[in-house]
Amino acid sequence: MSKIQAQANVPTDYGEFKMMAFSEDDKNWMPHMALIAKNTDFEKPVNVRIHSECITGEVFHSQKCECGQQLDTAMKYMQENGGIIIYLRQEGRNIGIINKLKAYALQEKGLDTVQANLELGLPADDRDFGVAIEMLDQIGVKSVNLMTNNPDKIQFVKNSKIDFNSRIPLQIKSNDASASYLKTKKDFFGHLLDEEN
Repeated sequence: MSKIQAQANVPTDYGEFKMMAFSEDDKNWMPHMALIAKNTDFEKPVNVRIHSECITGEVFHSQKCECGQQLDTAMKYMQENGGIIIYLRQEGRNIGIINKLKAYALQEKGLDTVQANLELGLPADDRDFGVAIEMLDQIGVKSVNLMTNNPDKIQFVKNSKIDFNSRIPLQIKSNDASASYLKTKKDFFGHLLDEEN
């Protein structure tokens, strides 16, 4: 079971967060992270974003997905309204960066994100949100307003001991490079996205 291995206050472009590293032991160089805004009220339902790592979108600003923009938007929202970002080290829906780049190469040949994963013998989505529930429980969160478009995340929280209070939409406008990716999210995974996206 993951537990808090280290924590510190970290100033960011959006404001200061308490950052916590979670792993089974302190030798893990890729721990899951929690970013807690200072003005978070634990007596009320807590605004929470469960976010999966995306080095291509967050670090290198890839336009093939909206992950970097989602993280930026969530950080800004949590600073303004209080809340927590649970940052899971599950790159590429948990297939890893090497497989993700292989999937990108297949997408260049016309496959969508799901077809590319399946072509590589990988699941469409291999993420595990159970660790996010463990982390929220350890932080002391009882009820959440979940910032997501993903119905699987909503169901996961509803099936846990944490109370699901409401959903906060997090929609980023598509561009030419991300339109197909977002269409697959909506059509295959059932993400709650507007038609105009």
